[in-house]
Amino acid sequence: MLRTPPLSLYVHVPWCVRKCPYCDFNSHERRGEVQWREYVDALIRDLEQDLPLVWGRVVHSVFFGGGTPSLMPPEFMDDFLQRASALLSLAPGCEITLETNPGTAEHGRFEGYRAAGINRLSFGIQSFDDRALQTLGRIHNSGEAERAVSMAQDAGYDNINLDLMYALPEQDLAGALHDIERALALNPTHISHYQLTLEPNTVFYARPPERLPDDDSAWDMQMECQSALAAAGFKQYEVSAYARDNRRCQHNLNYWQYGDYLGIGAGAHGKITEGAAQQIRRRDKLKHPRVYLDTVGTPANFGTDEMVTADRLPFEFMMNALRLNDGFPLSMFELRTGLDRAVIAQPLAMALERELITVEGDLVCPTELGRRFTNDLMELFL
Repeated sequence: MLRTPPLSLYVHVPWCVRKCPYCDFNSHERRGEVQWREYVDALIRDLEQDLPLVWGRVVHSVFFGGGTPSLMPPEFMDDFLQRASALLSLAPGCEITLETNPGTAEHGRFEGYRAAGINRLSFGIQSFDDRALQTLGRIHNSGEAERAVSMAQDAGYDNINLDLMYALPEQDLAGALHDIERALALNPTHISHYQLTLEPNTVFYARPPERLPDDDSAWDMQMECQSALAAAGFKQYEVSAYARDNRRCQHNLNYWQYGDYLGIGAGAHGKITEGAAQQIRRRDKLKHPRVYLDTVGTPANFGTDEMVTADRLPFEFMMNALRLNDGFPLSMFELRTGLDRAVIAQPLAMALERELITVEGDLVCPTELGRRFTNDLMELFL
């Protein structure tokens, strides 16, 4: 029997100062001044249109992603959160995360974000090597990254994530470990550490950078960096996520556990369990900011709006849950999809035979081999 899962809210801010060559997110270089009042008003209209899908439900986390959400001045962030909290019921202590580009950090802004209710920051550092940052198209240098984190801590933030990449052009193992050391020196509570990948529809995909590390070198970087993080008290709980005790990202955990989320803003995606039949709806909004603004609040604003068919549910669930080191109980699969565990018995047996997972009682966990070949593992459930 499918049961309604926890609910989160994702808010997309599509503008950035400069599009990075590896980025495949819905981001658009800012041309002139953004009309923030217009965009906040649009976000509220977007939210109002989606509200009937979630009447009476409590929101457990909010995440501002982009683009570069830290381009939005604190007063507009505050205005949005006040208006949104009048429409939605936010859980006590609700985790509210803002993605932050060190190149947009300013004195006073962090105090303003904190006063608005933002209680978690995620910095897109990527590397502390200035040459690598230039190759990646970042608008900050290593010194600016360190100062930005320090400013946030001075403003009272004690829940901070740092995004880092590895297997960068010309990077060796020593360079990857140096990035980890520099990050740890800033005393974050969470580190996201992921491999640079060449995604379709990016500049790097069309014109790959030279001297990328090979797969074996990238694996060595991952393992050695993972060991360094573990020695510093960070536990890996997902393929690319490491946290101190009680500092796991609640918003991302909800994704990985196949929870529900409203998605508002240009290009935002949502997943909602709804109705007496408890079917799962997926809805996304138009990507281009101007088109989004012109159609927000109307059905014309939806890129897609559809119910997920039963044959898609096993793969959708596994694509998320098998990223978690602690795995998932089979009872969660049944509660979040409404399907009997028997429908995944054959692919589970194949994964077990290939030593990609372990199954102990109700609990399914990926092995180290399964985490290394995550895509191969997930494909068994297609």
